Amino acid sequence: MLLTLLAAAGLALLRGRNLFAVVMLAGIYSLLSAGLFTVMDAVDVAFTEAAVGAGISTVLFLGALALCGHHENKPGHTPLLPLFVVLVTGGLLVWGTMDMPGFGDPANPVHHHVADHYIEESYHEIEIPNVVTSVLASYRGYDTMGETTVVFAAAVGVMILLAGRLGRKPRPDGKGDGT
Repeated sequence: MLLTLLAAAGLALLRGRNLFAVVMLAGIYSLLSAGLFTVMDAVDVAFTEAAVGAGISTVLFLGALALCGHHENKPGHTPLLPLFVVLVTGGLLVWGTMDMPGFGDPANPVHHHVADHYIEESYHEIEIPNVVTSVLASYRGYDTMGETTVVFAAAVGVMILLAGRLGRKPRPDGKGDGT
């Protein structure tokens, strides 16, 4: 069901000409993606997608719309070159994944590379009883710190955009701002 809604939102995004509607659909797409990640037991990725994809990105896009307008101009030509590049790149990506093991197969190498080590040894190595916390805080500590930095930088960017927009006052003659 989520995958069907995701596809419908994606198709609506492609067809949209009103940029406000496109931004809202992109936020919906991100929320649906977060739900899909949750169903696939990737809750940390789901939180990040919901916060960055649906939250911060939507606010940034709305700020950009406030500066540039709500309607997209129709192109004067048919963009065949970008379509060709996307199709070739998509084909190469699909071809490159043909020899990957099936999703969810318990014999996949990803399930036996480090997961067994984390489950069996994390408490003895770092004395944190929760395996998920030990992986995020210790084994992947730099990665988690980097993700936190990205979210913080995005939040600061949103605050700067909103502060700049709220601080402008219209000029008495109605042209531009009076700052």
